[in-house]
Amino acid sequence: MQALLDTIATLEAGTDARRVFHGRGGLHPGCEHWTLDFYPPVWLLTAYAPTNETELASIGAALQARWQQVAPAQALNWVYQSRHAANHESGATESTAGRAQTRVMSGSVPEPQVVMEAGTRYRVNLLQGQNHGLFLDMAEGRRWVSEHAAANPGLKVLNLFAYTCAFSVVALRAGAGHVVNVDMSAGAIATGQHNHRLNGLEAGASFFSHDIFNSWGKLGRNGPYDLVIVDPPSYQKGSFVATKDYARLVRRLPSLLAPAGHALLCLNAPELGPEFLQGLVDQEAPALKYLQRIANPAAFADRSPERALKVLLFQAPPCSEANAAA
Repeated sequence: MQALLDTIATLEAGTDARRVFHGRGGLHPGCEHWTLDFYPPVWLLTAYAPTNETELASIGAALQARWQQVAPAQALNWVYQSRHAANHESGATESTAGRAQTRVMSGSVPEPQVVMEAGTRYRVNLLQGQNHGLFLDMAEGRRWVSEHAAANPGLKVLNLFAYTCAFSVVALRAGAGHVVNVDMSAGAIATGQHNHRLNGLEAGASFFSHDIFNSWGKLGRNGPYDLVIVDPPSYQKGSFVATKDYARLVRRLPSLLAPAGHALLCLNAPELGPEFLQGLVDQEAPALKYLQRIANPAAFADRSPERALKVLLFQAPPCSEANAAA
């Protein structure tokens, strides 16, 4: 636990949501089960293995000591989430969703809570479930989309598995012409709509809480798209299993993409390396050209990069090549 305590001793407040400590990357032996994130004004400590109250007290004392140094006029707000099946001691107020148990350790959590990243505002919820509304590890993917939209004004974008529509927000904010957001969860789409309003983006986006695999006709009629973003869950029973369903997405890309359009394919499955996605494209959409893997944020450094989040960029052939192939 010492590496975590050492990080806390040097942390700064800042204004953007971000990861501060990433034990899951395996670069801090003995701390593989810890992560620490900052969703201003709340610190979120997550444990992926059983812990005890003595450890939590030590971490809390370290946070309190450092917070008094960097923000002496502000109360310390921190939340602990346990992502394992063990029960916590009685007496704490907890909210449980699946295997996640969450409790406020100090201070309070704003309701509603809005955080910033690179000048963009997002609604988050730290007390319900494991997905808080903004995936911090996708910050570089969002930055690439923002820069690409700024360099190519008027882009038409398809955002599949849109979740709370963060990609859509950054694309429109940077100059995209229109974004079509699709996700099965009506609740996630509603939060996505709220995120657009938070950023003054009242126009330019469409929202569909549909099953993507039953919506190809509608999506095709709204295309073609200059950018298709695919960011599915790696495994969601009854909805999407990467090993069998990702291929169904990839084979649709050529019909959805405009000539020279880009596809951003994402996957967060440690057991599937980047060659999994590259192999699917080679097999199901061989006309697409692999361009690069978008680097993950430095805070998410991993001793085994092939196990970390994969964000791969591909490009459709230009019009002349597409016509020749046809």
